[in-house]
Amino acid sequence: MAERPVNRRLALTLTALSLLAPATAGWAQDTPAEPNTYRFSPVNQYGINLTAAYWNPIIAYVSDKSGVKLQLKIGRTSADTTAYVLAQEVEFVFSNHLFSPEREKLGWKVFGRRLTPPLHAQIVVPADSPITELSQLQGKDIAFPGPEALVAYKFPAAHLMSKKIEAKYLFGGNMDAAFVQLTSGKVAAVGTNSQLAEGYSRREGKKLRILWSSPPLYDLALMSAAGVPDKITKAVSQAFLGMHQDPKGRDILQKASEQVGLSAEAHFIASDGSEYSSYRDFYRTAPPSLR
Repeated sequence: MAERPVNRRLALTLTALSLLAPATAGWAQDTPAEPNTYRFSPVNQYGINLTAAYWNPIIAYVSDKSGVKLQLKIGRTSADTTAYVLAQEVEFVFSNHLFSPEREKLGWKVFGRRLTPPLHAQIVVPADSPITELSQLQGKDIAFPGPEALVAYKFPAAHLMSKKIEAKYLFGGNMDAAFVQLTSGKVAAVGTNSQLAEGYSRREGKKLRILWSSPPLYDLALMSAAGVPDKITKAVSQAFLGMHQDPKGRDILQKASEQVGLSAEAHFIASDGSEYSSYRDFYRTAPPSLR
């Protein structure tokens, strides 16, 4: 497939688009964590400010409930945030970027996941687009959140390759930035996941047409680094998993979910990581460029 490098000017433009809203305090930390503080890096599923608006109240609650101070650490793009993780600069993550054979050797442990309806990798176009079939994307520009996005980039790209559809790829840094390129007419289609597509459509009032959808997948995983003491992981885990049973925690979850277009029932449940076999299977069969 003909894949071109990200145009630096475009990447900077897309990043800037996610910063148009008023700044949200605490969205990123490039300095070392304070003593007795553990850094938490969720994948940038939305623009920076919206990502922070969703997670800051949640980690404040978890910090208070667990007695373990968590500090939000996210980069300007999803790839930047994953780079923090791979550089071992964080102790907790919300991610699906760590299920490749090489990354599983790092020892990250799944202790929970977000309970939401099944999500699907998708390729979508605006509802009024003349494009109605994948084959019509031949030679077109397609936007994705970033090269690390497993469901929103690697699954759709692998499917396009299997259909021998050669498209030109652009990376926006997060899903919202990629959708801006779609709705502004800069690209013909977007690779996404159904949860983020539905949330964006609901928030922005933009209707989308699905050209392709994958089998169902589980939402992202809560994970702790190999070096985190068991008692710390247990305390943080219990706070996340019990959040929806506490009236205060449930209210925080519902308000945070409303901001990003999730259902009010979205909350965190226990997981041992076995649900992510489909992610692991992907890496066994994916084209080498996507592993």
